[in-house]
Amino acid sequence: MAVGKSAVGRNLAKKLRCRFVDLDRLIEINAGMKIGEIFAQKGEAFFRQLEKKTLAESLQKEEQVIATGGGVIMDDDSLKLLRDRALLIGLTASVDVLLSRAGNSSKRPLLNDANRRERVAELLAQREGRYAQARVTIDTSELTVDQVVEKIIQFIATHQ
Repeated sequence: MAVGKSAVGRNLAKKLRCRFVDLDRLIEINAGMKIGEIFAQKGEAFFRQLEKKTLAESLQKEEQVIATGGGVIMDDDSLKLLRDRALLIGLTASVDVLLSRAGNSSKRPLLNDANRRERVAELLAQREGRYAQARVTIDTSELTVDQVVEKIIQFIATHQ
């Protein structure tokens, strides 16, 4: 079973009995278009502004699990918001696992590249220092959704 941020977030929220927010889905609803369309028609910078605004609005609420895209932490303001107002947990995996999970879908505009493997490795390298700012990072490469959720719950129980 693939471990996706939404599957983990949704299952975690259910276990914690709180609200689940998929930030990308919320952006799509607010913008009235899919993420790929936003990137194609308005560009990444426009998407990142929507992402920052939607994140700030989402973080006004309590008792929720927010699943973000991996690039949200590249914006200084967004990273600060997450560090200050949330328990920031990073989910990572090997390049091969991430490629497998992403599939060949065009739904991931940052992976629309001739050499997807190289692109994933490049993105991970660019984001590494930012990902390291999470309170905990969990390598999901060999884990099921339930195992990831359990690790998060254990972390929360021992660090709250």
